[in-house]
Amino acid sequence: MRNFLGMRGHKGSFEIDMTHGPLLGKIVKFAIPLAISGVLQLLFNAADIVVVGRFAGSSALAAVGATGALINLIVTLFMGLSVGTNVLVAQYYGAGNQKDLRETVHTSVLASLIFGVILIAVGIALARPVLSAMATPPDVLDQAVLYMRIYFIGMPGLMLYNFGAAILRAVGDTQRPLYFLLLAGVINVLLNLFFVIVMGLGVAGVAIATSVSQAVSAGLVLWCLVKSDSIYRVDLKDLHIKKDKLLKMAKIGLPAGIQGASFSISNVLIQSTINSFGSIAMAGNTAAANIEGFVSTAMDAFSQAAMSFTGQNLGAKKLNRVNRILVLCLTLGVSIGLVLGVGAYFAGPALLGIYSGDAEVIAFGLRRLAIVCACQCVGALMGNMVGVLRGLGASFIPMAITITFVCGFRVVWLYTAFAAMPTLEMLYISYPITWALAAGFDFICYLVVKKRLAKELGVSLKPQKE
Repeated sequence: MRNFLGMRGHKGSFEIDMTHGPLLGKIVKFAIPLAISGVLQLLFNAADIVVVGRFAGSSALAAVGATGALINLIVTLFMGLSVGTNVLVAQYYGAGNQKDLRETVHTSVLASLIFGVILIAVGIALARPVLSAMATPPDVLDQAVLYMRIYFIGMPGLMLYNFGAAILRAVGDTQRPLYFLLLAGVINVLLNLFFVIVMGLGVAGVAIATSVSQAVSAGLVLWCLVKSDSIYRVDLKDLHIKKDKLLKMAKIGLPAGIQGASFSISNVLIQSTINSFGSIAMAGNTAAANIEGFVSTAMDAFSQAAMSFTGQNLGAKKLNRVNRILVLCLTLGVSIGLVLGVGAYFAGPALLGIYSGDAEVIAFGLRRLAIVCACQCVGALMGNMVGVLRGLGASFIPMAITITFVCGFRVVWLYTAFAAMPTLEMLYISYPITWALAAGFDFICYLVVKKRLAKELGVSLKPQKE
């Protein structure tokens, strides 16, 4: 237990030295637990969807799915600040700056709890009016509102876990967040089955189960940080907000949150359009989107690796390693996206059948998988470019590009191409198109930012033998 909690004064076995030696093995070691962690986190929602789809009916399934885009829109803005935590901790860790690292850690932990409490009020207040504005069908609305309000009660746990995990991942520790999620995931599934099948609570039951499991994972990650003897150890008596660290976190994290929210805004508009096709189409779209989530999460592990590795090497003034980091993360992320995305489409009938036995629901789900899921590898191009830019501290640039070429373009697409041909296929094709556009512009900005930083730091960009 002592070693598991990281109680040692030197660099522990859970941490990764990202600034020296070969990169490929270290990136894979970092990314695999992170990908599994992301899959487990998705299983929280997947368990909700499978249980309600099988034991509470299609309307309950549609109710849970109807809340997804709105929940992401609200949560993502706050969650973006955890990106600021990751980048700052990685940079300070790479530079060996203990004082600033500890101040960042304590500011992040307290801020996460404050944000979680704020989100409880926001989610409860906005649930009904916004879901109504999204044209959620009357037979689904009440259940969707109930699910969302209970779900948001668990926000402090969700925020604390993600900020705490961001601290651990910044120093290369992706293993313990995985273990914590594994335990929480098992609890979530068991509680889902109990509340829905035994207690008959429907959507309320799966929401309660998710909130409880989030509290468990949050408690574990906090316990890990408190009991650690590493330089990122948390002392509860030292929890306070350092204004300069919060501002730096916001400078990096707020654009990341706005970028994520811009995705969610466009997805809310698309969800509203999908709602107009009826509850069966909503259910099929919900199931397909959940399957895609597993593919994108596996790819995103390499985007987060790109961010953490770039951040540590920037702190150590080793910009000459960043090109290699980008190439490796892009290659791995795109390969994973291609294999899993295309594979999920061909396995679509069986996978969608897990969520619903309704043939119409499965048919609607396949229409989305054929386009959005099969093209997930294109999203890996954008994701890894964004990860490296954030690691370099340039978070505003990918935000601006995303708002323009993802959110903006998709809105224009809805009122032009989709309006001319109002089919689900025309709606879904906007996803890969916008990913490709954003990736191209991110790459151009990366070249400019890297060159500017090299000049400011007075370092070479040429690869060096180590």
